[in-house]
Amino acid sequence: MSFRILGTGSFLPQRTVTNEELSQMVETSDQWITQRVGVKTRHVCTAETALDLGAGAARRALEAARTEPQELDLIIAATISADTISPGLGGMVQNRLGAACPAFDINAACPGFLFALDIAAGFFARKAVKKVLVVSAERMSGLLDWTDRGTCCIFGDGAGAAVLGEGEGYAASELHTQGGDDVISIPTAWNNSPFYTVERDKSCVHMKGQDTYKFAVTSMVRDIRSVMEKAGIAGEQVKAVIPHQANLRIINEARRRLPEIDKDKFLVNIDRVGNTSSSSEPILLDEAARAGMFQPGDYIVMSAFGGGLSSAACVLKW
Repeated sequence: MSFRILGTGSFLPQRTVTNEELSQMVETSDQWITQRVGVKTRHVCTAETALDLGAGAARRALEAARTEPQELDLIIAATISADTISPGLGGMVQNRLGAACPAFDINAACPGFLFALDIAAGFFARKAVKKVLVVSAERMSGLLDWTDRGTCCIFGDGAGAAVLGEGEGYAASELHTQGGDDVISIPTAWNNSPFYTVERDKSCVHMKGQDTYKFAVTSMVRDIRSVMEKAGIAGEQVKAVIPHQANLRIINEARRRLPEIDKDKFLVNIDRVGNTSSSSEPILLDEAARAGMFQPGDYIVMSAFGGGLSSAACVLKW
């Protein structure tokens, strides 16, 4: 017993920021961002909270799944940018929806949604649940140094969610962690103690671009091949690949190194949404689902990578 996806949802802030606007804030240009990252616009919160985003995506997923909040047996939230350390995003979404089930958060950076799916699969395997909400919400704009063009032009805010039900739609998975903060880190600013004397870096995204690129491409190619082999499927059987929307150059290089999968099957929305961390994959999954791209029995490959360093992939049967 694993699960099948009953419905998906996503939610983006109203405000968009173009590359031209960013070029007025930091030394960059539309051409530089487009060529190096692939982003044209991104959504950013002005008054919305991570909870607003997550609850919005969750409601849409519940509506698509024709499920009432009271039917949920569990909520798992993936985020690195919750509004509060405690209570967590999952518990706040549960409260906002009016659900009455256990809820908790996980932090696995950008692969968080895929880690959460694997956790949910364990609950289904033990027959402990019948319906689960997995939601990712990220307000990355609050974690950026807006004077650093190497990071501020990449990220955006948003949320994605999926309602899972009993079924056999989780065909294979792969999770990896290569611990360390030398490539990607977001230090915390817990400096209230008068006894603590160690200086901390600014509480924003710190990233070594070239090292991240190498890790991302290598892990994506490895993980996708692995889960396809585990699921027993070939490239021609894949309906779509939903890769983490970190950088268009990373996606294009992975396409090149995976010739067994038609390059047009790699879905992209980074130009419109940017990198929304753990929300990236469920937002894109929801967009494709609502466009009518998937039919029952279709195989979908999802892949993500990010801080940790961590990576994950899975095969879903629609």
